[in-house]
Amino acid sequence: MFYELAAPSWGQEEVDALQRVITSGRFTMGAQVAAFEQAFAEYFGMRHAVMVNSGSSANLVGIAALCYRQDRPLQRGDEVIVPAISWATTYHPLQQYGLRLRFVDVELDTLNMDVSKLEAALTPRTRAILPVSILGNPAALDVIRAFADAHGLYVFEDNCESMDAELGGRKTGTFGDLNSFSFFFSHHISTMEGGMLLTDDTELAHLSRSLRAHGWTRDLPTDSPVYQRRSEDHFEAYRFILPGYNVRPLEMSGAVGLEQLKKLPAMTAARRRNLALFQSLFAGDERFIIQRENGKSSSFSFTIILNPAAKLDRRKVFAALAEADIGYRIITGGCFLRHDVIQYFDHDIVGGIENANLAHDYGFFVGNHPFDLTPQIERLRDVLDTVCR
Repeated sequence: MFYELAAPSWGQEEVDALQRVITSGRFTMGAQVAAFEQAFAEYFGMRHAVMVNSGSSANLVGIAALCYRQDRPLQRGDEVIVPAISWATTYHPLQQYGLRLRFVDVELDTLNMDVSKLEAALTPRTRAILPVSILGNPAALDVIRAFADAHGLYVFEDNCESMDAELGGRKTGTFGDLNSFSFFFSHHISTMEGGMLLTDDTELAHLSRSLRAHGWTRDLPTDSPVYQRRSEDHFEAYRFILPGYNVRPLEMSGAVGLEQLKKLPAMTAARRRNLALFQSLFAGDERFIIQRENGKSSSFSFTIILNPAAKLDRRKVFAALAEADIGYRIITGGCFLRHDVIQYFDHDIVGGIENANLAHDYGFFVGNHPFDLTPQIERLRDVLDTVCR
């Protein structure tokens, strides 16, 4: 297409990294994954990084780790405050571990959790908040962290869409007790498939390492706080302590991740240059509601909500975009409460979700990539200007 939703970011460096792994004959996680984990933790200034096979698995393993920690574990029936807009696998682990979701609306301009509703969402059963920075734009993570600390709540930060964004000079993906990242094809760095958990909590890190690989102890040091080593015999290498999964990453993904991480600052800078152009062309046009930047966005994509007051026909807009060879899609997963799967969730809604519904019914996004998109963004502006007269 002339303007794709996603584009590859690999060069010869990634191909060479793959070839080195192939030549080595070691394909499952090993030294390359460990090196990537260390480099990733250092880049974000965190103590522990645990790589898994996807951002969705990072959410699953992270929620599981909070349920198995020794002190104050999450338990079935506990409540978690969540935004009404995110990807499905933000929410699925909460359902799978028997947690009750308290949905709050998003702000229409940032598309992130409306933190003015946190107090109303809080009950005696509330144990955690799960903020999501939508499509590169930081949520009010400073406010959420302060609220959580004041009320003794965990913060699980889903940063799968917003790697390298910043709020108050601090990287998103560092505000939570646990923080998740995704390395899917269209994301800020890509390792084919892949994800990461970041934490400063050693117990949560070790629980995550065990959970990602069958629930065994093999990948844990002998002084781990999550189990007591009983002997030196061969049983210890296959000792299972948790009901875990096999969501280990490939060694090839770790090798590619090392190369992609080196390129991340330059790729983020390119995305931000494209964002500046998009903002200059669309800001102030009352027909369109674009994402208000909170902090420094890493600009996964460009969101547009057709202002309901303008009475524009989204079907005609989509037809014009398709004719112009411009890709588009729903904003993240849209309003999650509108999906059939909600019937399986224990949940309630704090107040209304008017903004999430408006974004669902009137919104869409187009892609952003780590290279110059001036012709694509200018065509987008021309097409929308014509069809929305």
